[in-house]
Amino acid sequence: MKKNQDTIHILVVDDEEGIRAGVERILVRMGLKVFTAERGDIALDILDREDISIVLLDLKMPGLDGMQVLMRIRGKNPDILVIVITGYATVETAIEAMKQGAYDFVAKPFEPEHLRIIVNRALEKIRLTFEAEILELERKRTLADLGTEKSRIRTIIESLPNGIVVTNSTGHVALMNPAFLKLLGLDFYPDSTDGHIEHYVKDEGFCSLVMRISQCSYDDAGNIPPYEFSTSDDKYLMARIRPVVGDENECLGAVISIEDITALKMLDRLKSEFVAKVSHELRSPLSTIHEQLASVLNDMAGEDSNGERQLLNRAKEKTSGLISLIGDLLDLSRIEAGMVCNELKPVCVSTLLKNIVDFLSTRTKGKQQSIKLNLPETTLPSVQSDPLALESIFGNLIANAINYTQEGGEIIVSAFAEEKNLVVEVKDNGFGIDPKYIDKIFDKFFRIKNEKTRFITGTGLGLPIVKGLLEDIGGSIIVKSTPGKGSVFTVAFPIGDHGNR
Repeated sequence: MKKNQDTIHILVVDDEEGIRAGVERILVRMGLKVFTAERGDIALDILDREDISIVLLDLKMPGLDGMQVLMRIRGKNPDILVIVITGYATVETAIEAMKQGAYDFVAKPFEPEHLRIIVNRALEKIRLTFEAEILELERKRTLADLGTEKSRIRTIIESLPNGIVVTNSTGHVALMNPAFLKLLGLDFYPDSTDGHIEHYVKDEGFCSLVMRISQCSYDDAGNIPPYEFSTSDDKYLMARIRPVVGDENECLGAVISIEDITALKMLDRLKSEFVAKVSHELRSPLSTIHEQLASVLNDMAGEDSNGERQLLNRAKEKTSGLISLIGDLLDLSRIEAGMVCNELKPVCVSTLLKNIVDFLSTRTKGKQQSIKLNLPETTLPSVQSDPLALESIFGNLIANAINYTQEGGEIIVSAFAEEKNLVVEVKDNGFGIDPKYIDKIFDKFFRIKNEKTRFITGTGLGLPIVKGLLEDIGGSIIVKSTPGKGSVFTVAFPIGDHGNR
């Protein structure tokens, strides 16, 4: 910001009236406000009353001479620029005045242009000094605002109930809050947060994931799943990790949010134990009832008692449905407890699909349906996985297609390799799914009820089991369906070593 020259006041101090008048005329034409004084004491009085920026001071005056006035000015206001006026015979005195703090000097006699150059130089110094002061004030204000903002952000972070950690690109901790230390059971708060994340969290998988994300080497940064780990037998934590990316898309590190999920884990454990206990207690008597009903029906073969046979058949179907429900509940509880996909073996998916299709073909014949298996000419690669998990996934999907396809319909099962994934499609031309139900079909116990499906028996747990198993093996499932035309369930999971993530 440039200081306006109209705000600059200049005092001319000289005992010669002609010099004072001549200098005043030159300076007024430059747009400056000028004060004059013929003696040193008058000059000092004007300096006490007016905001003077520049003083043109004659060194040789009666009474207080110029050097004395200069020393008074330097003592009162060192920011005033003093330009001494001297004759050629007193140049040495002018040099001495410069040593005492004078800004410049002009020798008598002087040309108007020479005086204007010296005064303009002083005006430029005042302008630059003023701008420097403004910049310094702005810098201090910016630093104060930044300090306030940093203090505000730190206050917010430190008051959050979740643990917050920020790492740089090398995995060293740049910021943490007290909740993080409390969750990890650490009783210290380091003076400088420059330790590696491994210093605070001893879980190898967690630290490895943090390093990958901190260096932006995670394959899908937009879809990073939460990571669960435990610090002891009775504490479980869940971490959500996201990369920190700079303005030029460079990787700066990672921000980690950690929350305590011990209560949820304990609730899941209690629920699983309850389901397992109840299911176990129910399965045995139901199986006995089912076998007894089958035995009675066999004994009644040939007897003329259609009403009784129909009643017993319905009871047998209901007990069979309950046994299936109990089996699905047990499978689901094992999936949620992480008790599946632990025994990994090489699995030939082609052979597995052939066996499942052959086994379920008897059901399609009963409904006059056709089922076809499409495999590529080249052998599909084997996968390292849990064979029982894959059998449950494909078995549920194919059985689902059979159940929800009308008599005379068609089911096509296809398998092929695509990039790094093995893809299996189960396609049917059955009843289809209304778009509003697509997001609900993987919910536990959800079943679509309409004119075409109300007589179909099932537990509503088949698709939730499929989704749970796929999550454990790092797979995915996509559903496309058109009401009245059929559905396509597409499963993809990585080829190679994979298991519980």
